Amino acid sequence: MAIRLGLQIPNFSYGTSVAELFPAVKAQVEEAEAAGFDTVLLMDHFYQLPGLGEPDEPMLEAYTALGALASVTERVQLSTLVTGNTYRNPTLLAKTITTLDVVSAGRAILGIGAGWFELEHRQLGFDFDSFTERFEKLEEALQIIVPMLHGDRPTFDGKWYRTESAINEPRYRDHIPVMLGGGGEKKTFRLAARYADHLNVIADIDELPHKLDVIRQRCAEIDRDQATLETSTLLTVVLEDAPRDIGEARGGRVVVGSPDQVADEIKRRVLDVGLDGVIVNLPTHGYTPGVITKVGEVLRPRVDA
Repeated sequence: MAIRLGLQIPNFSYGTSVAELFPAVKAQVEEAEAAGFDTVLLMDHFYQLPGLGEPDEPMLEAYTALGALASVTERVQLSTLVTGNTYRNPTLLAKTITTLDVVSAGRAILGIGAGWFELEHRQLGFDFDSFTERFEKLEEALQIIVPMLHGDRPTFDGKWYRTESAINEPRYRDHIPVMLGGGGEKKTFRLAARYADHLNVIADIDELPHKLDVIRQRCAEIDRDQATLETSTLLTVVLEDAPRDIGEARGGRVVVGSPDQVADEIKRRVLDVGLDGVIVNLPTHGYTPGVITKVGEVLRPRVDA
């Protein structure tokens, strides 16, 4: 199943007690499933991100939370947008996503990227390395993870990682979709063309036609049919009655207006230019029951058109 309409949950700062926090997440995901979203995605971070809140605001570990969400949903795919490769050994990540696929009966998607949040790495003791080194690690990780997801037993001796006939059982499916996230035309797009099923393009809406042209080039360079690499983008949706002002809800990746206005703009500027799907988040609304339903009800018909 493809990602056509996704909901990303980017923050857990709902003004509730800790005991009420996961029930609020669960309620959002159940609402998204009922409203026609096909995928729910969490951030893979341990600190809240700049622009969305302070570092010590609530942040759940992504895969523990996704495993719990698998047990209270039936249809939605479950993923991160996106896993920071630097946080886990590749064999551990392969095992983690495969376990999520077993627990969810075949609804896991591996979203993955190179990692970027330096404060988180430094304070928690993860190696941050240079930009180039993080992408070297990501490519090596993909050469290990993808075969393991297929049931192969890779032996790998790279600059950063080593495996010896690595086993990954049990597996629910012979293939778990791999989604790369990012906007880098030289590195991220090249890796997506070579290894991924889906590319979530992080870019301003105005840049999307150009980004699609580059994706076609990267696919052509390895003789891949560009139609086999699905695409989406992440947008922040702010409905007119949003109760909060969050700094990130500005700029070229934000759509503001009534539900119909938001849906029409996404149809015209994202789907009609050639992207296969859209992932939205709603940080200014926190958890406000009914908002996800409003957005899903107007976007689903346009995504399906």
